Amino acid sequence: MRNAIVMMAVILSFMTGQTQSDPPKSPKPDVGSGRIAWFDITTSNLPQSREFYGKLFDWKFIAVQGTNQAVEIVASGTSIGTLRSAEGKISGFNGVVYVQVPDIVESCKKVKELGGTVVTGFPFNLSGGAGAVGLFLDPSGHPMGMYSRTPLPSAVK
Repeated sequence: MRNAIVMMAVILSFMTGQTQSDPPKSPKPDVGSGRIAWFDITTSNLPQSREFYGKLFDWKFIAVQGTNQAVEIVASGTSIGTLRSAEGKISGFNGVVYVQVPDIVESCKKVKELGGTVVTGFPFNLSGGAGAVGLFLDPSGHPMGMYSRTPLPSAVK
C-alpha cells in the first residue's frame, strides 16, 4: 500500500510538473517512439543511492513534493527519471536501464570504487563494433547497465 501511495505521489508530481524547483519546466523532449523517455530506480537506501549515482554519473537530485521517498534525477539540467524507495529487498529481475558513458572500463572501475559490483562477464563488446556494455549492481543490489559507443581495447576483452 505504501508503495502505491508513493508511486501515485511521484506520478502526480511528474504529471503536474510540481517539484521544489522554482522555474517552470518546459515539456519533456520527444525522444521518439521506442526510446527511453523516463525511468525509475528503486532502492532500499535512498541516501546511499543518491551518493552512488551522483558520483558515478554526475547526476543531481530534486526533491519530489509531498514525499521523502523519492527524488527526481537530473542529468545535464534535464529531468530523466526518479530514484525511489522500495519496500524490502531489490529483485535481480528488475528492468535494466543502460546509461551512456564515455569510457566503459573507467566507469566499471568507478562502480567498484563506489561500492557497486560489476556482474561477471561484463563489460563486453557489442557486435559490429557498435560499442561496449557493462552491467552492475549498485550498493543496494539494483541492476543497472552502461553503454559506451567506443568498443573495448583488445587487451581488456
